[in-house]
Amino acid sequence: YQNAVQCYLYLADVWIKKRGAGSENFEYTWEPTFRRSRWFTQGWTLQELLAPPTVKFFSQEGNQLGDKKSLERQIHEITGIPIRAFQGAPLHEFSKRERLSWSETRHTTRKEDRAYSLLGIFGILHPLSQL
Repeated sequence: YQNAVQCYLYLADVWIKKRGAGSENFEYTWEPTFRRSRWFTQGWTLQELLAPPTVKFFSQEGNQLGDKKSLERQIHEITGIPIRAFQGAPLHEFSKRERLSWSETRHTTRKEDRAYSLLGIFGILHPLSQL
């Protein structure tokens, strides 16, 4: 992810609902499902959020919800990660304890996957085939 220019995230569990569909003044709402998205709880997605300079979020219908800049407040509230971390601040500016805390609510199916998913945020560049 570090060399990616953009990352496109399809959130299968985020949909856009029409509110007030019976009138002409309806609005679309997706933020409640965005806040509950499984993507924010998966171990590997931490690197997807932090490494690329641009991350674009899409709903299950394929509609762009925004990018990590336009959604920075929501992403911070959901993850607890400081906004400047996903704005591109060097990760070494955050303590190891703080970086580790970003993964506390994330889950992986295997324990070793959790460790692998943390390599990038701790600056460890090691081919997985040699681990």
